[in-house]
Amino acid sequence: MRRLFCILIFITIALLEVAAQATTTTISATLITRGRVVDGDTLPHVNLKEIRCYGKMRHRTKRQIARYNKLVRNVKKTLPYARIAAVRINAINDSLAHITDPKARKKYLDQEEKKLFAEFEQPLRKLTISQGRVLIKLIDRETGDTSYELIRTLRGRFSAFLWQGVARIFGSNLKAEYEAKGEDKEIERIVWMIDDGIIQ
Repeated sequence: MRRLFCILIFITIALLEVAAQATTTTISATLITRGRVVDGDTLPHVNLKEIRCYGKMRHRTKRQIARYNKLVRNVKKTLPYARIAAVRINAINDSLAHITDPKARKKYLDQEEKKLFAEFEQPLRKLTISQGRVLIKLIDRETGDTSYELIRTLRGRFSAFLWQGVARIFGSNLKAEYEAKGEDKEIERIVWMIDDGIIQ
């Protein structure tokens, strides 16, 4: 009886091994990749997704930890608005490319401004001053233009000058540029971590 049981287990393991090998050969036989010819030899070419490695943050004091956590909250709150702004600005620029009449352009810009104010005025008024500063930086990151340049292009120099004056009263600067490898490297790291799903 014991011998029969051992033989049965051996046959089961052998059958599972054969099934696993058959599955592996079937999968590898159907794998299709791109190829690249190098020195007359065809090599498989596979594009891999970028993998970012995050080193451990070295915050030594409670104050540094609190400042970093506040920055994470501010980026999480303002990043969606910056991305929406980039999409809307691209759409507005695409539409303006087809409008040649100056009066029609002004009318279109006024309509879009009213829509944007109706949709975003209340949520943006609830932002803190530090969140506003982060939003200014993120708008530059997402659009490639500072907030001052965007206002000047879409509304004119006088409007840009007025809004810059208001921003300066609150300690902000609409001309502030985003420096991913400079003073804004922590913001860049937080954005990457949000995009990779590490921070939610």
